[in-house]
Amino acid sequence: MQFSRILRRYLLSFGVLSAFGVSAQTPAASEVQGLPARAAATDYQAQAKAGDVTIGAEFVGHSVPTMQGPLSSEDYVSVEIGFFGAAGAKLKISFEEFSLRINGKKTALPSQQFGLVMKSLSDPEWIPPVVDTGKSKGGLSTGGGGGGAGDPKPAPPKMPFPLRRAMEQRAQKSALPEGERALPVGGLLFFQYRGKDSSVQSVELLYEGAAGKATITLMR
Repeated sequence: MQFSRILRRYLLSFGVLSAFGVSAQTPAASEVQGLPARAAATDYQAQAKAGDVTIGAEFVGHSVPTMQGPLSSEDYVSVEIGFFGAAGAKLKISFEEFSLRINGKKTALPSQQFGLVMKSLSDPEWIPPVVDTGKSKGGLSTGGGGGGAGDPKPAPPKMPFPLRRAMEQRAQKSALPEGERALPVGGLLFFQYRGKDSSVQSVELLYEGAAGKATITLMR
């Protein structure tokens, strides 16, 4: 385990992982704050017991809740989760302890590390600038190369880097914190799923970790 951490730090320092879709500037997991846990487990969509710990969870689909407002992802769905226990209780937590079964599929979807979700994020509040197509008011080409009816549409504008970086940090801070944590603690879990929210008929969140095992039925 220690070797894999050292290797990952080495690859990140040289930007190697960026070629595989993982940003070299992704903050360490220790910087993840998590969404504040709600007042009680009963404030979530569903609950289940795992040993002495109560887990509350809510399926939010392709939405990515943050403290500054919701984001979205076409490639991933999110589950907001909260752990609750006795006063002073602590629990070792990892995103790898969770999987999600959608529509009764035999194979459950494994939870994904938050860094993998960043490239698929979008902000519903961001309005891209209007692109000048170079066409005349009559819709005809003004001559020269390009601008004709058969020309491909220009690529949509990309979000400026500072705005995108801020958006990614919002999502990262909302992810479920890992390691030994004082309870209550909350945050987001991410699962790769490209289907539409309207196609989801049933959802089960499966947990197997330090507290024990639990199955939380979020939709049926």
